[in-house]
Amino acid sequence: MQRTEVPEQYKWNLTDLYPSDEAWEQAFAALEKKADFSKFRGTLSTAEGLEAYFKADEEIAGEAMRLFLYAHLKRDEDVRVTKYGSYVAKFMSFYTKISAETAFVTPELTALPDETLDAFISDPRFRDQDYMLSRIKASKKYTLSEKEEIILAQADEPLQTASLAFMMLDNAEVDFPEMMYEGKKVKLSHGLYSVIMSGKNRAKRKEAYNKYYSAYRKLLGTISTTYYGNVQKDIFYCRTRGYESCLQMALFEEDVEESVYRTLVESVHAAFPLMHRYIALRKKAMGYRTQYMYDIYPSLVEDAELKLSYEEAYDLCLKGLAPLGEEYLELFKKGRSEGWIDVCETEGKRGGAYSSGAYGVHPYVLLNYQKTTHDVFTIAHEMGHSIHTYFSNQSQPYAKADYKIFVAEVASTVNEVLLLKYLLKTTEDKKLKKYLLNYFLDMIRTTLFRQTQFAEFEERAHAMAEAGEPLNKDNLSALYKELNEAYYGPAIVHDDNIATEWARIPHFYTSFYVYKYATGITAAICIADRILKEGEPAVKDYFKFLSGGCSTDPVSLLKLAGADLTKKETFSAAMQEFEETLDAFEKTI
Repeated sequence: MQRTEVPEQYKWNLTDLYPSDEAWEQAFAALEKKADFSKFRGTLSTAEGLEAYFKADEEIAGEAMRLFLYAHLKRDEDVRVTKYGSYVAKFMSFYTKISAETAFVTPELTALPDETLDAFISDPRFRDQDYMLSRIKASKKYTLSEKEEIILAQADEPLQTASLAFMMLDNAEVDFPEMMYEGKKVKLSHGLYSVIMSGKNRAKRKEAYNKYYSAYRKLLGTISTTYYGNVQKDIFYCRTRGYESCLQMALFEEDVEESVYRTLVESVHAAFPLMHRYIALRKKAMGYRTQYMYDIYPSLVEDAELKLSYEEAYDLCLKGLAPLGEEYLELFKKGRSEGWIDVCETEGKRGGAYSSGAYGVHPYVLLNYQKTTHDVFTIAHEMGHSIHTYFSNQSQPYAKADYKIFVAEVASTVNEVLLLKYLLKTTEDKKLKKYLLNYFLDMIRTTLFRQTQFAEFEERAHAMAEAGEPLNKDNLSALYKELNEAYYGPAIVHDDNIATEWARIPHFYTSFYVYKYATGITAAICIADRILKEGEPAVKDYFKFLSGGCSTDPVSLLKLAGADLTKKETFSAAMQEFEETLDAFEKTI
């Protein structure tokens, strides 16, 4: 389908950002002239100077984010259009320049005495920036001199080489073999591999699995070098700044206590018997004498898809999210009626789905909607992101509106859990109910268990390198196989292919990111359960979280909604949800 064929009600309305490309170009040119932070150098030690800087930063950065939002949304409508790719490139060049101009800010503030920073934090003029200033104060011991910070900033680009090399290798240069698929000889790819792995044909899954990993095994020496380079980059920053470990550095940047991470890992380990039971149940349901890793992707229930039009799917989401109350539902309806969402798959449009926003304007959602159960849940998921952004932007000043990545997946997953539980409660179709139970089990398996497995691999690999042990294809593969055996248990074969899965995970080049998926789904399950049990009081508390932005640390914000990630009970509750779903599914086999 061409974009010109799509009805207007299924396109996002970017005039809420800028009325035209010409208006964007004029705004960009004006901002380039206005953006000058050099005059603030040396002025941040006084309240007057700091206030002037914050005012300029909000004005310039706020407009910059709107410029970027328009540019990248226009580009994603049709990536073949070079004009909007150029808009994005122009913006990124401008952003790099501004980042360099403002490199003095953190060193200048951390050089101030604690008494001065404390005075700023308690000053009513900096009520909007008090949390930011408190984090700057906390980072003093990890911040270097301005000259040293400039050197580190200049080192950042070359230190990305390992990551960039892997991305190039993974996206362009892995030589996947050919295979017969649907009567044609085709070259295996990431996308095709995912399609085959979730398909019914076991022989094809086995063939694709073996051929896919054979391509990576040929490159294991190179990939282990790129991964070791990325870990060495982390160690360089860790030791240069004086952190105790790379994990501590990553957690500090998110303002998360290490106990949260430790409790996650301990709780998942305690639930290994449940995971092993599910893997064994999959083996039984499939009727296999021997189960392999290529057998865990297909749904155990065939031909039970929700095949709904976009309008029907949206209305179903509204019914599923009814426990969140009228205020939430009205915002959800606004998304459809007021041009937040770009719905249809068209030629040249970026694939997948996302929510994106900027302060001072409603969020936007990109979809490529198809009549599948997955895409029904995608509507709920992405609108969860958007309404979280909406609440934060409406409730918080600019400096506190942008919530941390640690909580970014919570609101979206709360929506998915509420929708799923509504469907389980209301459907009379036994096959669909069985499908949804399987869907929920796999959501928890892939998001809570699998992402924690990834996090453990990262932590242990970093610890090995920090202790002076060079990382190579042999010790990395041995580590990954050991973890896979622990997580998946004895009801599945742990072969040499799965030992090398670490080599194909792009997230490992954004270190200590993946554990946030696991804590996110844990919090979401607990919050959704509380909303369904307690009703309005729980919804009010949840709205406090949605409205919190980054007004305080993310763990404290989740406590407002009733999800205390410092307590094992929260993780145990999520595991109990997994067990109850497993019990219900087991009865259908």
